[in-house]
Amino acid sequence: MKIRLAGIVNDSIVDGPGFRFTIFVQGCPHNCKGCHNPQTHDFNGGTDTDMSELIAKIKENPLLDGVTFSGGEPFCHAAALAHLAREIHDMGLNIITYSGYTFEELLAGADAHPEWMELLKETDILIDGRFEESLKSYDIRFRGSTNQRYLDVKKSLENNSPVPAEIEE
Repeated sequence: MKIRLAGIVNDSIVDGPGFRFTIFVQGCPHNCKGCHNPQTHDFNGGTDTDMSELIAKIKENPLLDGVTFSGGEPFCHAAALAHLAREIHDMGLNIITYSGYTFEELLAGADAHPEWMELLKETDILIDGRFEESLKSYDIRFRGSTNQRYLDVKKSLENNSPVPAEIEE
């Protein structure tokens, strides 16, 4: 199975708590003004990458606390990322997914896009909401603008509404 990527970072400390392997998918429909990764917007950009290569690279790094899915828009690659997340969970690592969609938008769209629910169920922490340049802040961890939330997905799904997650220091 292949997935279209903009790139990877092997030892990120800015895409969630601890040491993270960050996967930047290619393609985003949001085109947020001031986006930190505008090169990821074009769905025709990036390169097709074999998922087994990603798994091998993740396994090579014994220092990882988890894997972060960023982009681009991960939910545009939800089926492939859900599959990858299951394998990553089997390694004992956690999953953080960034999305321009809100938790509520993802739930509302899950009937039309069942793969969105697959990825949500495999995500431990969701950082949701479009980047808002007017709300940009350097004082919040792991988010670009203050409207974006750091959510505990398991609890949010149980409650059918967003539940904030504790941000690990």
